[in-house]
Amino acid sequence: MHLIWLRTDLRLHDNTALAAACQRGPVVAVYLITPQQWLAHDDAPCKVDFWLRNLKHLSRALGELNIPLLIRTAATWDQAPAVLGKLCRELSVDSVHVNEEYGIHESRRDVAVAKALEADGVTFHSYLDQLFFQPGSVLTKTGTYFQVFSQFRKVCYSRLHSALPRLVATPQQQTPLDVHSDVIPDQVEGFAIPSDTLRALWPAGEEEARRRLDAFADQQISYYKDERDFPAKPGTSQLSAYLAAGVVSPRQCLHAALQTNQGEFESGDIGAITWINELLWREFYKHILVGYPRVSRHRAFRPETEALAWRDAPKDLAAWQQGRTGLPIIDAAMRQLLETGWMHNRLRMVVAMFLTKNLLIDWREGERFFMRHLIDGDLAANNGGWQWSSSTGTDSAPYFRIFSPLSQSEKFDSEGVFIKHWLPELAALNKKEVHNPEAAGGLFGVADYPRSIVDLKKSRERALAAFRNLPSRQEVAEHE
Repeated sequence: MHLIWLRTDLRLHDNTALAAACQRGPVVAVYLITPQQWLAHDDAPCKVDFWLRNLKHLSRALGELNIPLLIRTAATWDQAPAVLGKLCRELSVDSVHVNEEYGIHESRRDVAVAKALEADGVTFHSYLDQLFFQPGSVLTKTGTYFQVFSQFRKVCYSRLHSALPRLVATPQQQTPLDVHSDVIPDQVEGFAIPSDTLRALWPAGEEEARRRLDAFADQQISYYKDERDFPAKPGTSQLSAYLAAGVVSPRQCLHAALQTNQGEFESGDIGAITWINELLWREFYKHILVGYPRVSRHRAFRPETEALAWRDAPKDLAAWQQGRTGLPIIDAAMRQLLETGWMHNRLRMVVAMFLTKNLLIDWREGERFFMRHLIDGDLAANNGGWQWSSSTGTDSAPYFRIFSPLSQSEKFDSEGVFIKHWLPELAALNKKEVHNPEAAGGLFGVADYPRSIVDLKKSRERALAAFRNLPSRQEVAEHE
């Protein structure tokens, strides 16, 4: 008997570990529910709900192949070796198969499980699956992990040209086993069930993920470069939640994009090229997680920025979290997050820069808040994005490049369509006034909308001063 331990790979198709396990003989699948671990990692209730809903779909799909899906509970990953060991003994399992996950806690968990199982004579096999390249295989000439995306991308492109990652075959039906699938719970203690409205935005299952991927590749990808920055337009793939849960694989995404672009990475359809770049950004941040473990420990990638004098401003932080800063583009974006579990990528950068630069509040507050609300929350991507915006990370925006929420709003939501959708109280304002109601003077107060909590010009100067006063990287290195 062979066991596949499912984690963030909730799919039947193009699943490396599942295919490998099925080639060895009869297979049983298991999923561990780990509530205390999820709470410690700030996983959002809507994300946990999304996992459970996808597990129900996957259980049915596996059932058609006579592969039972079992559910086991371990409060934290520390209990995983004992729980899985017990299951392996009960089923007389010979080998356990997993797709690799990245991050300090994930790596430690897998090492501990492998060690415990091998002591019982059970072999543990892990596979590259959620990335194109093994972390540690894409390095600079001096043998270090890349810190600049453009250089990383160049090496990835040359590797992809010479050897495109192939899709993995879907397993065949196996002979029925005397093991029955467990019922997937509707809810996990500590995680509220999200609204029906939110759930309806994110239907579960591989068929839905594939439908979205095909629709995007067929109809939208060519416009991706031009439309992805406009939050009122359907310019993005809406696949991030499915990628984060492993309901669709990056290989499936890459193949779909290449198919629309005659197999080209660097020429042809600029939309397809731009989207493939986004897949490689995702890859880059996961490699960073492995190469620079401090980012898994709530540490800045650039150590010198640990000395930043962040403000302790709970009222400002609460106003940002609740979408009542008095800056419409910020508030509309935050309301989109709270109601849908998702935020448009351009706006993720805008609200992150506003929090870390204009409010001078520690990026870790924003990173944590996002993880607690995002249906597509992913440690590597979320941390990478926050550190980029706050100028503490890899390849980050220079500290003096600070987005103005007003100019971003005027540029990317010029008609105010996105703002008015999420802030209906501003519906009466014209397309000029809607970006900055305070400047509209007499109309103020009618819309029941707060005044801006910060002076953008003064706060920008305050941020510049805080960054200018930092020690240099060399000075920090000398003291370590």
